[in-house]
Amino acid sequence: MNITVENLAPCKKLLRVELDAKAVDEIFDSVTKDYQKQASLPGFRPGKAPRAIVIKKYEADIQDDAKRKLIGESYRKAIEEKKISVVGQPDIEEIQFGRGQALQFAATIETAPEFQLPEYKGLPIKRETKSVSDEDVERALGLLAQQHTKFETAARPLQTGDVAVVNYTGTCDGKPITETAPTAKGLTEQKNFWVDIAPNTFIAGFADQLTGAAAGDKRTVNVDFPADFVTKELAGKKGLFEVEVVEVKQKIAPPIDDALAKQYGAENLEKLRAGVRVDLENELKYSQAKSVRGQLIGALLAQATFDLPESAVAQETKNVVYNIVQENTKRGVGRELIEKQKDEIYSAAAHSAKERVKLAFLVQRIAEKEGIQVSQEEVLQRIQSLSAAYQIPPDKFIKDLQKRNGINELFDQITHEKVLTFLENNAKIEDVAAAAK
Repeated sequence: MNITVENLAPCKKLLRVELDAKAVDEIFDSVTKDYQKQASLPGFRPGKAPRAIVIKKYEADIQDDAKRKLIGESYRKAIEEKKISVVGQPDIEEIQFGRGQALQFAATIETAPEFQLPEYKGLPIKRETKSVSDEDVERALGLLAQQHTKFETAARPLQTGDVAVVNYTGTCDGKPITETAPTAKGLTEQKNFWVDIAPNTFIAGFADQLTGAAAGDKRTVNVDFPADFVTKELAGKKGLFEVEVVEVKQKIAPPIDDALAKQYGAENLEKLRAGVRVDLENELKYSQAKSVRGQLIGALLAQATFDLPESAVAQETKNVVYNIVQENTKRGVGRELIEKQKDEIYSAAAHSAKERVKLAFLVQRIAEKEGIQVSQEEVLQRIQSLSAAYQIPPDKFIKDLQKRNGINELFDQITHEKVLTFLENNAKIEDVAAAAK
């Protein structure tokens, strides 16, 4: 077998393969014999039809099978011999194929990047030293109490912390807002709209101008739509709202006592307080671990520069775009707005995808160099925990994973986690005081 490799671009090669006519005919003979054994033709016992009749009947199928087998086997041998790490599927162009002829074909392939691993041990990391204080616990209890807040009508002017129930109409440049931004119907007119009297709620500056107004009062409210306003047509423009205060509502939070604790399933306030402290400590540990991992990834990526396979980046970009759209849909963002922001979404996704693909190659190389492996037992344990979390029987969960190459994804995920743990254990970690908030 004759093999030549030509570099087309970074991470892209042209592989040319030639197999002599003798090897081609041997495969044809082997495939033809298989068809003879299985052929059932009129006038002949199964497997006893003459070779010439079998070839005449099944020639097209024999050629297809022989071609598939020849190209598949010679392609695999070629990349093994040339030690090429292929990413994705090859684009194979048939040049010459047939009985009695040498096989010639070319395969355009994308390859894993070639790069020198940067120094990945001793990465500098800053870890904030922080603990959960009594004030943190009381603040969290206050937030729990707020979830049971009641809203009572108050016969007095609006104060900071109240809720204003208002009717309003909005204009921009003297015209209804929908003439500037057709999708912004909610900003053009609303009835019985609730506005928190607090800084930067709704539109910055809107609530501040209602302070001191009582039910029945009317006010003209002027706002500056921020440059990053979600409705792009209004970004950086001025808006004017004619507002009528319908009702003043005062927030009444329940006392922090045993009764509140029982609403959250705790025996008493002290039990609730202890549970809240444990939750806050777990959140703090998670936050610290996330920060350390983020710094490790950032430091590793910053030290490595190399080209990436286009197909891998394109596929990962699709995955990121899908996740962004799904997340926005869950948050209630409409399809119209998502469509209008598709360029920004794609740009953000492409940047994220490049970093993910780059990190995946770095992690793979570190795992190989350090002998970090994932056992079948570790994958099975992960499958069992995931199937229990999703309440799906393990056998069905495994079948679902197999349909979408999910088993390999789990291997990659666990490898990723083990490499990051290795990097953390070998990092140069400096404990620093938590930044004041």
